[in-house]
Amino acid sequence: MADSSATETSSNRRRARCFLIGGVSCDEGAEDLQERLAQAYRDKLRPLCLCREPGLAMYVAKIGDQFVLKRMPLSGAEHDPSCPSYEPPYDLSGLGALIGSAIKLDRGGTAALKLDFALSKRGPRGKPASEGTVPDSVENDSKRLSLRALLHLLWHESGLTEWTAHWAGKRHWWQVYHHLVEAARTMSVRGEALSKRLFVPEPFRTEDKPAIEQRRAQALNGLSVSDGGPRKLMLLVGEVKEFAPARSGQQVVVKHMPGFRLHLEEPTWRRVQRRFEDELTLWRSDDRFHLMTIATIESSAGGLVTIDEIALMTVTEQWLPVETAYEERLLGKLTRMRGKTVKGLRFNLPGDQPIANAIMPEARPRPTALYIVPPNADAQFEVSLRDMIEARPDMANWIWRIADGDMPALPWE
Repeated sequence: MADSSATETSSNRRRARCFLIGGVSCDEGAEDLQERLAQAYRDKLRPLCLCREPGLAMYVAKIGDQFVLKRMPLSGAEHDPSCPSYEPPYDLSGLGALIGSAIKLDRGGTAALKLDFALSKRGPRGKPASEGTVPDSVENDSKRLSLRALLHLLWHESGLTEWTAHWAGKRHWWQVYHHLVEAARTMSVRGEALSKRLFVPEPFRTEDKPAIEQRRAQALNGLSVSDGGPRKLMLLVGEVKEFAPARSGQQVVVKHMPGFRLHLEEPTWRRVQRRFEDELTLWRSDDRFHLMTIATIESSAGGLVTIDEIALMTVTEQWLPVETAYEERLLGKLTRMRGKTVKGLRFNLPGDQPIANAIMPEARPRPTALYIVPPNADAQFEVSLRDMIEARPDMANWIWRIADGDMPALPWE
């Protein structure tokens, strides 16, 4: 699992972390840590985090020119609560229902995924999905990941759901890009590394334009290759810059891909506006928001790159996913605090089921789960929320019922 703590939490730790690298103990402040991690990276070793005995396996990732330690997929709950690699219980978000069915760990420590959307296609190129098909169905099906759920998983595994005030001004697309790419390397679909089918645009620099465009063309080359069988689709994750009207449908302009357009057929665009109305409205309400997209894409015989299926996710200026203006208000308070905030995600869960919208794992005397009850919540929502709270007596809870008025004070205010 991607773990940004190795690069972003040094000023937030209670004590120095200690690792076992190649059989030698080493703390995070060691002058030769980078050399040790580089050697472990070359030798494909699994360092151990010694927050618990006998140690928990980690992996080494290369982020730019730095080597960092990251937790293994789905291992965050095994770390000590005081460890920066610790994660809150998965059953407080939509992730818990997916583990063991849609997400399984294989023998090599990779998260094997089952998807409910296609990564191959038969029939005429560029043919739009039928009017009755809804891209990125988000039914409560724990057996397969929807397109939106895969984006949530990539965000979660990248450590991009975590935040502390110490990171203010230090998280940009460069970090987001590298952590997403590293997270994809820990996942597989039908035995194939997800990273081979995923394209994330690298940070664009005008002076490097020719080299960047060449790397992009090479990465997307699979779209134009066909052996006569089903065509492979690719996944693209990027930030939407704008939707530009075309003669038919829309052109999706993705940041860091200047001059590159993705075509969205008119029927699909109409469904996108219905399905992701809240995300689009939130994004358009404030320039600080980013709008992320994940899409399956294909290339026509003439070279036009078309979106087959698409999902959207709004994130804050800290790149934390947010569903509503209520969540944004809550995160606005939490992100100014020194303690770590972990944003909860829905994955496959529909909006009429509760999740812990955020968790403060370092809160005292107990970690605290924060819940928002929407104004249209029914009795079943309240029953499910009560069951979630009762199932975690080890955690304190805070609830904001929108229908009751303004946000109540946080426990530590």
